[in-house]
Amino acid sequence: MARPLSRRERVSLLVVIGVAVVASFLLQFSAPIGRDVGDHGAALQIVTARGGPGRDVKGADLTLVVFTDYQCSACKLAHPAMERAVKADGRVRLLYKDWPIFGPASEHAARIAIAAHFQGLYPAVHDRLMRERRALSRPVLRQAVLASGGDWKRIEHDLVSRAPEIDLILARNHIDASRLNIAGTPAYLAGPYLVVGALSESQFRQVFANGRSAQRRWRSAT
Repeated sequence: MARPLSRRERVSLLVVIGVAVVASFLLQFSAPIGRDVGDHGAALQIVTARGGPGRDVKGADLTLVVFTDYQCSACKLAHPAMERAVKADGRVRLLYKDWPIFGPASEHAARIAIAAHFQGLYPAVHDRLMRERRALSRPVLRQAVLASGGDWKRIEHDLVSRAPEIDLILARNHIDASRLNIAGTPAYLAGPYLVVGALSESQFRQVFANGRSAQRRWRSAT
């Protein structure tokens, strides 16, 4: 069992969460900002990671890493546009990074989604939660799992029995966001091209192009 956080650690964590939440709200009202982070060693490690929730596509030549929170309105706004752009492109692999910065309800929803990953249902549950406009209560989360074809009793079991794995995934996501200096959600890493903020479908398509271009420069330099 993990040791309880000290008072200082709890205060430090609350400060980090507070800063991230404020930054995420600000991102909803600002234009998306993109930059090439190919010279950052973390980018390569993050886009090539395996084992976490994701959605593979046969013949994919670009990985899009998605940092989101299920209570982030900007994330929800951008999600349908991202899905349309990914479908139209046809060559984008998705790697999901749950980063629950909006408090306990966000973290619980993220844990449910990650538990669904063990049933091979993460993309479907993620999609439903991103489109959900109700509060993320237990009945709403249960409905999302069942509507995706999941076993709710197994979800409840995995939340306990596989808690260390879920903890590790969430911790890794937080570390990855920190390594990329991401201040809030949503954020998207397309190859070595990082964009922070909600995007339209056309902007996602441009990000994919920028990501592939940056990726070619990245590979030619190594």
